[in-house]
This record gives sequence, C-alpha cells and structure tokens, in this order.
Amino acid sequence: MKRLRVAILCDYPEEGWPSMDLTAEMVLSYLNKGHASEIEAVRICPPFRHRFGPMPIHALTGARRNLDRFLNRYRDYPKYLRGLVRREQFDIYHVVDHSYAQLVHAVPPGKAVVTCHDLDTFRCLLRPELEPRPAWFRGLTRRTLRGLQTAAAISCDSEATRSAILEHHLVPPERLTMNHLGTNPEFVAEPVPEIDAELDCLIGPPDPMGPVDLLHVGSNIARKRIDVLLATFAAVRRAIPRARLIKVGGEFTPAQAAQASDLEITDAILSIPFLTNRLTLAALYRRAALVLQPSDAEGFGFPLVEAMSCGAPLLVSDIPVLREVAGEAAVYQPVGDVASWTQAVISLVEDCATHSQAWQARRSAGFLRSATYRWEKHTSRLVEIYRNVAR
Repeated sequence: MKRLRVAILCDYPEEGWPSMDLTAEMVLSYLNKGHASEIEAVRICPPFRHRFGPMPIHALTGARRNLDRFLNRYRDYPKYLRGLVRREQFDIYHVVDHSYAQLVHAVPPGKAVVTCHDLDTFRCLLRPELEPRPAWFRGLTRRTLRGLQTAAAISCDSEATRSAILEHHLVPPERLTMNHLGTNPEFVAEPVPEIDAELDCLIGPPDPMGPVDLLHVGSNIARKRIDVLLATFAAVRRAIPRARLIKVGGEFTPAQAAQASDLEITDAILSIPFLTNRLTLAALYRRAALVLQPSDAEGFGFPLVEAMSCGAPLLVSDIPVLREVAGEAAVYQPVGDVASWTQAVISLVEDCATHSQAWQARRSAGFLRSATYRWEKHTSRLVEIYRNVAR
C-alpha cells in the first residue's frame, strides 16, 4: 500500500491547553512508532505571532489576550496552511482539536479529519440561552462549526460526544467514529522513589496520620465547576480540619480566588498552575486521598484515566461521558449538589484510610478499565480513518 503523508495540525502551545497538546504529541509519537511503514506523520504548527510583545499569551488579560488568540487562529494559521498546501503534498490533514476546525476551510476538499473532543466550543450556537455571546463571536464559532461539518471524517473521543453530535444533527453518522483516547506509560500505581522525594519538596511529606489531600486536575474554565469544588472543600474542612486541596492546572480566576477567600480556605489550597512533568503528576495521583472531578460537561476526561492507572479513588459528576470512561471505578454525585458531594468526600476519605472492601473493588475496577485506554489502539483506529478518507 502507498505510504500516506498526514499533516497533524496542532494547537498553538502558547494557548495553554495541555490536553490538546498531549493528544497531538501522543498521536504523532504512536503513529511514527507503530505505523511508520504506512504513515508519514508530520507535525504542523506555525509560530504564534505575539502582537502585544513577547510575553506568554496567558500573561495577557481580557481583550488583548482574546484578540491575539483570534487573529492567530482565524487569520495567521489558515494563511500559513494555505501556503503549506501550495508547497507540499499531503494526503490527509488531521486537525487534532475541533476548536481549530476552521482550518478545514484552508485544505483541499475531502482530505480533512478532525478529532472532536466535545461540543463545548459550540455551546453559544447550540444552547445560546446557556452561553449568550456577541454576534462577532458567534460568527467565528459558526465558521469553526462549518469546518467540523465539512470534514471528511470525525474521530470522537467518546460515545457521549458522538451521540451529542448526532442529537444536534451536525454530521451524518457514517462520518463519525468513536475512538477513545489513551493514557501514558508514566501513570502507574508503583511508586518511583526519586519522584516521590521531589514531590515531598513540592507539596511537603505525607501526613503521618494518613493522606487527606483532595486532588483536582484540569483547567478553571466554567464547565469544570470550580465553584462546586471550592464550596465542597470548605464544607469538608469543617469536618476534617487537616484536609488540603491540591489544584493542578491553570490560575484561579479573580472570581474563584475571591470565593476561596470568602470561604476562608485559601491557606488550605496548594495551587500548581503549570505542571508539565507527568511523572510528578502520577506521584500526586498516588498520594491523593481522593480525586475530584465536579465538571458539568467533559469530552473524555484524562484525569479519570490517569487516576485509575495510578490506583487513586475517584469522585466525579454523574454525567454520561464520565460514567462511560470510569464505569464501576468511580463514585458519582449529581452535578452541582454541594451537600451530596461533601458527604461523599467525607465517606470516601474514610474508605481510603481503612482500605475498605468497596475501596479495593473500585481500585481493581480502575486498573482493569484504564488498561483498555491505549494510544496504540487509538492510533490504529486513526490509520483506518485515514485509509478510508484517502480511498
């Protein structure tokens, strides 16, 4: 068979979406490692143009940050891509983040594949009552959505995402493929002594009375429900004064920081906004008494798979995608119900301390379930998609 040239269209790293950067990194790595005889995968990402100086984009605020993002996404990247199409021959153009699907308009018809992680990007169009936006924003979002709808094939992270696309009649079912993401080899239950020693320096040594570190991994965007996380933690602290919240990923927004201050829990929160070492993150999962995921919407849920691989207990929102990913390995609570979440945290911390039978059963289920999420499987399915599109 002819070897296909596949352009992997990556997010700008400057935007700071670690899960998207990880997906692109793993797709490239596993395509080149396991499918080099049939696929030539090439990373594509133009340089980010800093119009407001050399500072990182996350250091900008408000309108300046958004203007930099939109100009790079909607003008600079498509222009670069059109030039690339004229210079080089690719059989497939794979957009690894659906929020960059406007790039589909810049590549030859019938050659684009998009990975769709969720429909959150399009909420202002699909559920405008939940996310009202100005006309110019809806216009840009509509262009991105049309790019997704124009793609020759779409790889969906979960059955929940695939079902949502069908529910909104966005794309015909024959162009959709459910394709779970993978987990990385760094996430294992066995301790790594040298990394554990580094972790002691980062967060302090383990509590001799047993860990009461509650861990949240993820950004601070609205659907992550950080408001519920903070309110729950404040209530838990009243019952377990030595409890601590470790928050990995992103700076708190001013409103979130104010909520933590009002709840008088700021001193009990250890915030680690930018953690790039996956070995250190794995050690955090292993040490956690409980991993919390109170989101009201997700596309897949990397933290769930990572936590299960490390043997960490999970308390998550009762939404279809998280049940799909974690199954019997997690405990579920209604979205936004702080009282229920508080009671569940207190009960599960006790489970963790005593290694109860229920805790052991969920941990075993987590190991079995996480073993099914493999990048080898994900990229093998992608190769099938590429071949079908090329035909």
